[in-house]
Amino acid sequence: MRKFRILGAFLAIAACGASGAAFADNPLGFYVGAGVGESQIRSDDSYYGYPGYYNDYQFAWQGIIGIRPIRLIGLEAEYIDFGQPYRHNGRYDFNVSGSDSHPTAPALFAVGYLPLPLPFIDVFAKAGAARLSTNLTDFVQQPCVAGGPCPYFVPTDRRQVINTRFAYGAGVQSKFPFGLIVRGEYQRISSQYGDPDALMVSALFQF
Repeated sequence: MRKFRILGAFLAIAACGASGAAFADNPLGFYVGAGVGESQIRSDDSYYGYPGYYNDYQFAWQGIIGIRPIRLIGLEAEYIDFGQPYRHNGRYDFNVSGSDSHPTAPALFAVGYLPLPLPFIDVFAKAGAARLSTNLTDFVQQPCVAGGPCPYFVPTDRRQVINTRFAYGAGVQSKFPFGLIVRGEYQRISSQYGDPDALMVSALFQF
């Protein structure tokens, strides 16, 4: 339901843009900003979040700096924090439920804007590379204990894995007075341990 509310915010951005046609010049130049939203953190690999697959939804945030030298092309540098799962099905139980996964990533994107005849709204897509940092925990299976879980797993080592991964996204944005740009977007990073993604609503300020 929270993702549907964020998608509703995307539509609100488009509606606000339509009402702001008086500020219809295309946003060119440098801009900075920040955004918040909801992420989905996954475990698709048995080594990560052992012994099984999980999905966890968390609060996410990002910082953005970018340049748009021409109408159709831009470049952005971002830092994305996908959040840290703490509970799964109401309980706290180490990385079996992903409690220490916490993916974060600085990223660099090339941004392409569709040449739509709508000067008050931009629809864009972006692709690039992210330096994804993910915490992993190694587990060792323990023998069954009478009256206890069977089998059960004990965390033996925690380590951070950092990989450069393909990242991509798409969204819509609208310009307002005083250099304000409001954006809604979806972005995702490919990873062998489960692709973290996020829906974000951001405020940008153009110089």
